[in-house]
Amino acid sequence: MSAGSDHIDVTTSKKRNIPVACTSIVVDNAVADVAVLLTVAASRRLYEGSTHIQQFDVIITEQKPAASRKQILDKVKGVDALFWCTKERLDDEVLDTAGPQLKVVATMSSGLDHIDVPALKKRNIPLGNTPKVLDDAVSEIAVLLTLAACRRFQEGRMHIEQGIWSGVGVQYLLGTDLENSTVGIVGLGGIGQAIAKRLKAFDIGRLLYSGHREKSEGKQLGAEFVSFKTLLRESDFVIVAAPLTDETRHMFNRTTFSLMKNSSVFVNIARGLIVDQDALIEALKDGTIFAAGLDVMVPEPLPTDSELLKLPNCGKCTKM
Repeated sequence: MSAGSDHIDVTTSKKRNIPVACTSIVVDNAVADVAVLLTVAASRRLYEGSTHIQQFDVIITEQKPAASRKQILDKVKGVDALFWCTKERLDDEVLDTAGPQLKVVATMSSGLDHIDVPALKKRNIPLGNTPKVLDDAVSEIAVLLTLAACRRFQEGRMHIEQGIWSGVGVQYLLGTDLENSTVGIVGLGGIGQAIAKRLKAFDIGRLLYSGHREKSEGKQLGAEFVSFKTLLRESDFVIVAAPLTDETRHMFNRTTFSLMKNSSVFVNIARGLIVDQDALIEALKDGTIFAAGLDVMVPEPLPTDSELLKLPNCGKCTKM
């Protein structure tokens, strides 16, 4: 059962008039999925440094490990501008510590759940964010995690690392197909739309989405607006691209996971707190869902003894 015949002595078979059959196109989609996965994984790069910072008196708090809140508060005293690239909450404490001379705040993120927007408005401090800048990058990560989860990439990597890869059997590490599948996207904003555009290249069967209202962009993508419960019940792949709000916090829990297919793949590239992580671990362990791909977790980074790191059917990839 292979496309290639390099392991078959075709000449000997011909000499004995024994026909040789191969599965020349059966594994095309699976191999193509893995090829895309590896290409995306290899092409992700981190660009460090900028000549622009040489034009200003810039205080950089980035450290490895990440600066603590106390270290950040020590650095922000007396600054005129804040470029907030940390997951720490920007609130009254930070603004008061910075001082009344603070003129502007910017964050390199689409979501503002870590920013106290009313506190900025109260001080008449303008806020800038990047609502579309990360759409392409995050959507590519979503595709990467979708492929990694459905093709059991994490499990295969663990087999190699642990020395338990015994070769390729007919049913070894069988995954699930994107082709002709039903993909459900929770939150069809800019990132959700970018994910949908990319996944259509995999010849998916149906594209569903849920949210507060039906969108014209959904129709342009050929997507069907459905209720959240319908999306969970009918989707083979559930991809979360919704903002973190009081309404979406822990919207994925034991109840919602139980509505999903046992064969479904869950992908989260939104916010970790949208998922009840204990419920996700249970769902992966007991087979409520097939696999998961996570770009966001709680906490970040995960403790080295986290159960998520030990599960073969959970792939992790963190934003740089």
